[in-house]
Amino acid sequence: MPKETDAIHILPGEPPVSVLLRRSTRARRFSLRVSRADGRVSLSLPHWAPEAEALAFLQDREAWLRMQLAQTPDLRRPEIGGTVPICGVDRRVFAGTGRAARLTQEGIFVPEGPRVAPRVRALLKALARDRLASACDRYAGQLCRSYGRLTLRDPRSRWGSCSSKGDLMFSWRLIMAPPTVLDYVAAHEVAHLAEMNHSARFWAVCADLYPGYETERDWLKTHGPALLAWQFDPLP
Repeated sequence: MPKETDAIHILPGEPPVSVLLRRSTRARRFSLRVSRADGRVSLSLPHWAPEAEALAFLQDREAWLRMQLAQTPDLRRPEIGGTVPICGVDRRVFAGTGRAARLTQEGIFVPEGPRVAPRVRALLKALARDRLASACDRYAGQLCRSYGRLTLRDPRSRWGSCSSKGDLMFSWRLIMAPPTVLDYVAAHEVAHLAEMNHSARFWAVCADLYPGYETERDWLKTHGPALLAWQFDPLP
């Protein structure tokens, strides 16, 4: 829900575009963004800025905005009879028994009902935790370093992070990507145990852990938005 200082503006055209005007005391300039996850459009503006100036800014960038929206992946959700990518391979979703989703050689079996998507999400999280823990253990061993906690989240703007305490965080959606992509992100974050920056020294460590990482990094830039477009909330 928009805050009291927010407003919705409909940009006319074909199709009309709903834009959230978001005032912020921290904003110093106008900033137009299109969410990679769901295609939502927001325009941040300084608290003092006249709304008319913000709308003029939006109008000037309409062509860019519509181009970005045209490139936004369609939203998808797990459903019986459909497919869900696991380790880069589309797996068929079948109606199953029990209370949880399970993965077999044939595909994903999940009980029918409004909670198909959340149950598939729980399966993906469990698979991601196992794969990421194994990869992090392997790369940390190569560095002769240890890491702290490993947590899974669903961030919108990053695939992983490493805290100053050595705690690692990853997006569980990485389990939907090819295994090499997940391995690269694990190596990237483990490399921060040695270099807490993105300096040339950091990338040298990253290259030692995962030679040729550029291919997997480029894959995420190209295909990452499609992973974020998957919706896992329950049906009403």
